[in-house]
Amino acid sequence: MSIFVFKAPNKIIYGLGSIKNVGEETAKYGKKALIVTGRSSTKKSGALDKVLNSLKENKVETIVFDQVESDPSVDTVEAGTKVAKEQAIDVIIALGGGSPLDAAKAISIMLTNPGKLIDYENKAPEIEGIPVIAVPTTAGTGSEVTRFSVITDTKRKIKMLLAGDTLIPKVAILDAELTITMPKDVTAATGMDALTHAIEAYISKVSQPASNLYALSAIKIISSNIIKAVNNGDNLEARENMLFGQMQAGLAFSNASVALVHAMSRPLGAFFKIPHGMANAILLPKVMEYNRASVPEKFKDIAEAMGENTSNLSLREASKLAVKAIKNIYDETGLPKTLGEVGVTEDSIETLAKDAFKSGSTLLNPTKASIHDIIKIYKDIY
Repeated sequence: MSIFVFKAPNKIIYGLGSIKNVGEETAKYGKKALIVTGRSSTKKSGALDKVLNSLKENKVETIVFDQVESDPSVDTVEAGTKVAKEQAIDVIIALGGGSPLDAAKAISIMLTNPGKLIDYENKAPEIEGIPVIAVPTTAGTGSEVTRFSVITDTKRKIKMLLAGDTLIPKVAILDAELTITMPKDVTAATGMDALTHAIEAYISKVSQPASNLYALSAIKIISSNIIKAVNNGDNLEARENMLFGQMQAGLAFSNASVALVHAMSRPLGAFFKIPHGMANAILLPKVMEYNRASVPEKFKDIAEAMGENTSNLSLREASKLAVKAIKNIYDETGLPKTLGEVGVTEDSIETLAKDAFKSGSTLLNPTKASIHDIIKIYKDIY
């Protein structure tokens, strides 16, 4: 067996009510915390108040930076870094969906590493940032456990992928009660995002035994709970399962990789501001069709993890069940089916394809994709 390395946060705390631990955990790393969050959702849901109360009980001074937009920009990270420096922050709490979590991780490493954020687009930051306590309020990105952060450079219209072990949060706290207020469409899109993470981690060229275990477990948990959570947001058991499943998917792709779906979804967000989860959802069935024949054994495993009966089927037919199962789930989410529905223009497809082709995720796809293949996939779902 080859030598593998598996990385994860120092501590993962999960379970209903676990948000009460945030103050105690934060106090272990510092006495002055910056809460990085979105502009309104955590205030409306009450999640921010829960965090503030726990911090107050543990005598942690707090500054709230609530300027993180969907798909956080370089400017936002720079603004958050400025606040953190001025306030002499020694620990960061990332609260919200993938955007605040990614922004918080980027702010953290910019407090300790020289230069500008764009310097680290293709270069892992060497110096560990200040500690990050990550508290997700959506069940999708897995950012609370990963070594990645995606930040939008609005000037170049690209989503920069920052990668490195220094980006992994110290602590992840997963409390499904914080996800109850997610709207139906957000539940569907983030759930499909997590399912994409798990599937792409499993079929990636650099998957490893440990990441495969988490990937298949995530596929099983998410596929059996996503529609329950979409149709009944008050179903705490489904919400808890989705949060736990997306965390496993995060551990899987953080230690393996994502592949062509993510390479193609990033320019959709950069050029058309399509939410990342929704972009992945639209792309996933067609890209799975494209990849199936390259790794049919893995697609059979995916089908079985999703509860499909592959007995007495050829490998080819069993692998096709994985694609069929994904399409069935996608149909039930109610999410858009085509790029045209979400505002993509047909004349942009070649530009999108060129951007996707340059992504490192494309190189790790099980099928060697040409720019013409990528153009065809975009056109097929336009």
